[in-house]
Amino acid sequence: MANFLNVPEDSLLQHDAATLAEKIHAGEITAEAVTQACLDRIAEIDGELNAFLHVNAEAALETARQVDADIAAGKEPASPLAGVPVALKDVFVTKDAPTTCASKMLENYVPQYDATVTRKLREAGIPILGKTNLDEFAMGSSTENSAFGPTLNPWDTERIPGGSGGGSAAALAAYEAPLAIGTDTGGSIRQPAALTATVGVKPTYGTVSRYGMVACASSLDQGGPCGRTVLDAAMLHNIMVGQDDKDSTSLDVELEDMAAAARDGLENGLKGVRVGVVKEFTEAEGLQDGVNEAFQNALTLLEEQGAEIVDITCPSFPYALAAYYLIMPSEVSSNLARFDAMRYGLRVGDDGTHSADDVMGLSRAAGFGKEVKRRIIIGTYALSAGYYDAYYTQAQRVRSLIVDDLKAAFEKADVLVSPTTPQTAFKLGEKVDDPVAMYLFDLYTLPVNMAGNCGMSVPAGLASDTKLPVGLQIVAPSLQDARLYKVGAAFEKARGPLK
Repeated sequence: MANFLNVPEDSLLQHDAATLAEKIHAGEITAEAVTQACLDRIAEIDGELNAFLHVNAEAALETARQVDADIAAGKEPASPLAGVPVALKDVFVTKDAPTTCASKMLENYVPQYDATVTRKLREAGIPILGKTNLDEFAMGSSTENSAFGPTLNPWDTERIPGGSGGGSAAALAAYEAPLAIGTDTGGSIRQPAALTATVGVKPTYGTVSRYGMVACASSLDQGGPCGRTVLDAAMLHNIMVGQDDKDSTSLDVELEDMAAAARDGLENGLKGVRVGVVKEFTEAEGLQDGVNEAFQNALTLLEEQGAEIVDITCPSFPYALAAYYLIMPSEVSSNLARFDAMRYGLRVGDDGTHSADDVMGLSRAAGFGKEVKRRIIIGTYALSAGYYDAYYTQAQRVRSLIVDDLKAAFEKADVLVSPTTPQTAFKLGEKVDDPVAMYLFDLYTLPVNMAGNCGMSVPAGLASDTKLPVGLQIVAPSLQDARLYKVGAAFEKARGPLK
């Protein structure tokens, strides 16, 4: 079996993204060499890991060579991360590579345009290595729902890497890429980060453009950065943010410099920062002993960094799961109606003997997987006449209560913390036939999406009972994303290497 968690000491891949950028811009190494090292690593191990659905080697190398040429000519790098490669979750459209959303419905589909996030990466001189695996249309918690096979967890290849963005997290953990992009609808960045000992951030809703990001649930989806360190994620976050006229939900606001906040946390610690512990999470059923132990150790480290720990109660949080699984499927039902076999994508039964309705039905039956169909059916039911008020409207009322709870919590605390997941990574196939058990895995991350706040998962250590990674979730008020990086970086420094 390939060694997924280590690379040779002399490998360029051992460096974090910030260090790679510094060396590239100083002319000590080339962007082309770093990109080629990533491509070689992918070729070596991804046949087993299955983190990538598509590798775009020549395009990535072309970008890297341009960065090197600009540096050689004395030009200023296009961004602080110019030349450092990234793995892109396969829900962001790319005009030079397929965008499949890990679904048979979009197999081999190559869009005619780039997502705004894709464009920003290109303008920043960041080589895009390829598109990473996910649960189909970003619906799932394990990356087992991909139409093209599951991604394995680099820490234990018999276990899931989390979902829906397991491909991006696994690529980071296995040193296939120093940076990655994910999307987070109910925890799809933070949860895989927790299970793979990487860093994942869900930005404030509306601060990263959703234009060209294939929609799952439009009021919940948000693209965000992933890295192996808090500073790496912060530098990538800075590149991703910004108002976009092509996204009607995009906010015209100026956020603090995330990288500066991370460096502040590294240098100055957390004196005067109030850290709230949410009672509804720490007392929830199903919290694994090893996860709770790692979380309690994390609280001690935060205190040692100067933070004040305060107790917080959010009474509506226990209802978040039920409300989320009404709102999200309802929006899925609406968004996925466009995949009708008439305009693009898979088309089954188009032989002249079937009606248009038959072709639509056959194509959707063949193109969508079990979990996608389940959510479409739930959402259609929740939105149907006679049930709309009883289900969808009530769920939105719970959402309002969650927003109110968080506003009250942030009057007492600067950030909130919890475990990112109640348990460490489970085995492949263990929960496939139990969707409710799978949904419960996102219990702690869902309220952040419901309220539109920002959240981060940073490695907290290894669970004593499974020796698998545990994530510390940090939540901040909307538009205060920089707080995540200050607290996350200070904690990361105090934690030291995972052991």
